[in-house]
Amino acid sequence: MTLALHERFARSASAHPDRIAVADPARGSSIRYAELDRFADRLAGRLARLGVGAGERVGVVAPKSIPAVGAILATLKAGAAYVPVDATAPARRGTEILTDCGVRAVVAERSLAPALEEAWGRELPLQPLGESADLGVELVLLECEGGDPAPVEGLAYILYTSGSTGKPKGVVHTHASAACFVDWCVDTFQPRPDDRFSSHAPFHFDLSILDLYVPLSSGASVVLVGEEEGKNPLKLAPLIAGSGITVWYSTPSVLRLLVEHGGLERHDVADLRLVLFAGEVFQPSHLRRLQEAWPGRDTWNLYGPTETNVCTAYEVVGGVPPDRADPYPIGKAITGDATLVLGADDRPVAAGNEGELVVHGGTVMVGYWNRPDLDARAFHAGADARRWYRTGDVVREDDAGDYVFLGRRDRMIKRRGYRVELGEIEAALYRHPGVREAAVVAAPGADGVRVDAYVCVRNGEPASTIAMKRFCAENLPLYMVPDRFQFLDDLPKTSTDKIDYVRLAALGG
Repeated sequence: MTLALHERFARSASAHPDRIAVADPARGSSIRYAELDRFADRLAGRLARLGVGAGERVGVVAPKSIPAVGAILATLKAGAAYVPVDATAPARRGTEILTDCGVRAVVAERSLAPALEEAWGRELPLQPLGESADLGVELVLLECEGGDPAPVEGLAYILYTSGSTGKPKGVVHTHASAACFVDWCVDTFQPRPDDRFSSHAPFHFDLSILDLYVPLSSGASVVLVGEEEGKNPLKLAPLIAGSGITVWYSTPSVLRLLVEHGGLERHDVADLRLVLFAGEVFQPSHLRRLQEAWPGRDTWNLYGPTETNVCTAYEVVGGVPPDRADPYPIGKAITGDATLVLGADDRPVAAGNEGELVVHGGTVMVGYWNRPDLDARAFHAGADARRWYRTGDVVREDDAGDYVFLGRRDRMIKRRGYRVELGEIEAALYRHPGVREAAVVAAPGADGVRVDAYVCVRNGEPASTIAMKRFCAENLPLYMVPDRFQFLDDLPKTSTDKIDYVRLAALGG
């Protein structure tokens, strides 16, 4: 029988009560397994008294902290699913997500509660969670109206990703789908109780599933990397060394910043044994410099959209050759999953040919929250009657049987490790009262992917890049704000009167 995520943590708490479960270097605090277990139990009891139970959803809107980890575990202990929301994003986007999935309650940092209530347009019954303040972040419990309990057995969490219509979509995972991935990690990476895992990804990002549940299933420690430290390589490098991190996991862009600006040669990372990366392509030149700074570490490329956790993996063995220009493969299917490459006719292609990667197996999501229309498009019914998730990624199989990532089929991009649907940025721009038309395209940039916005303003409206950037920052997460704005009289159109994105891309140079 598969153990639920919180049951795995409870097993570790029983076996290692005095070991550090979570450390928060930025706040100078830590908590032992037994203490975290008691904190989560108390909060789970508070949730239960609000009527939170099986199938309910609980929002978590708080900066990365020990209390936030406790809130996640408490939600699971209460039998509910947690819905993490970016605490740095505009409150309106957060409430749209929480309303969409009908949360029964929200655990939030106290300072964020007024903005959430304003965005909701009503006051919410509020209970202080005083014990959380002693751990560095003061949480409050907001009671919501909730929705119907989900008809999903073993619901664990819902992660919202960018949607093509401008509306984020909720990816629904169960304890079983998460556990399939966690079990593979435990079998492959052999975590030990004395390991210290980095937690660089925010909790609303799918990389956090490994960050939290692999160490907490193994009696190891989670080392929280705060928002400020995570984006500042000069602070991040000494944190890695000073915290004795043994397992690092992040996007390649973070590792590239560390290599270029972190002064890694000045910091002793003797404890580091394992480097994992995922979320985007790691250019060989940057990976080579990382290996030179951190020689002898086991290095893995993990691949998988939020909908599949991680579904393929590739171990980078040996140093990156100086003449290697092509990124390393994304590897083969992990244990519990099966993969196929489909051509345009939805039939498997011969080895070596390009096609869309589809995945079936234990790590795959149940579906999108309350979006049967998206589910119908997202899954392929194979000849064997199995459901295969369409990743939208184009790959080919190399001579060793590993998949080589070639690009996206649609307009979804990876930016700073996040999935971004360009249509969501356009939808935000159209909310500006002075915008008549808007289109967004992506292009190669110095930081990986550059996002260019083309805007036509209404008559008499000023065309101001600063104002547009400010508006986007108020309506989108920072990683979605366009890099450049160009103002046009009219957007170019195709013969069918649709926006001509090819011509727009050419304008960007």
